[in-house]
Amino acid sequence: MIGLFTGTMISAQDSVYAVSDRPKFIAFSPSKETKNVNGMLIKYYDEIDQEIQPKKVNGIGLGFNGLGVFFPVLFLVNITSIDNWGISDIGSEPLPDKMNTINGMQLSIVNMEPTVTNGLELSLSSNIGAPSVINGVAISPLYNFHHTTKGAAISTLANVSQKCRGIQVALINVCKDSRAIQIGFWNENEKRKMPLINWNFKNKK
Repeated sequence: MIGLFTGTMISAQDSVYAVSDRPKFIAFSPSKETKNVNGMLIKYYDEIDQEIQPKKVNGIGLGFNGLGVFFPVLFLVNITSIDNWGISDIGSEPLPDKMNTINGMQLSIVNMEPTVTNGLELSLSSNIGAPSVINGVAISPLYNFHHTTKGAAISTLANVSQKCRGIQVALINVCKDSRAIQIGFWNENEKRKMPLINWNFKNKK
């Protein structure tokens, strides 16, 4: 009887663990319990922190960080000083094992989370979640700030990346490690600074 009871309790604990580890259809963040989502993740703000469980989302990530709308205004004040836009922070290497991964679409008021997005990143204000990674297309009305851009970054005012593989389209485009085309009023990469159009397809030495 004791053995049967013990075995039943162990089996029940394993069953509870398995259920908690199953992908959720709708989940919320920040959360220490949520790990996998096949559907929709509704999030406020996640930071790279050991106490926050990195999440893998196959579907849509919805961000409602309303406080972040003030940050693009601060960047707008310094638009004439592109070197002071936090390039050094973007240069820090991403930590994918501690970052959310979204396979699908990330839609947010302003995206400030370090995230690996494989698909479409669409912001109603700006994508400034460095050190973040976009493998696909990032679109915002003001800015796109990423560590790595593989695909296309399209905005009105500025695209700033440490590493670019694809195309940047904005008023101002800056990339420190570029195999890409830049189209805008002013464009900077590791090789040259040019108006209208700039490019580099050679390995960085």
